[in-house]
Amino acid sequence: MFEEIKKLLVEEVGVKENVITLDASLTSDLGINSLELADLVMLCEEKYGVTIDDEEIKDFHTVGDVVSYLEAHKK
Repeated sequence: MFEEIKKLLVEEVGVKENVITLDASLTSDLGINSLELADLVMLCEEKYGVTIDDEEIKDFHTVGDVVSYLEAHKK
């Protein structure tokens, strides 16, 4: 799952691959703004068949948070 999220971040959001780790902060380490985070969430919802509530998005601080959520909720 990490590799798939990493690929989305590189190809769709424009994050440099060498800075993406499970512990990387979405905002401070990867420089993702709220619009890019919304795009990432939409891509994940489409790709993995999940619905991510706005309240849950607030808990996405690191790449690992996104990976853990998707692993727990994907269909």
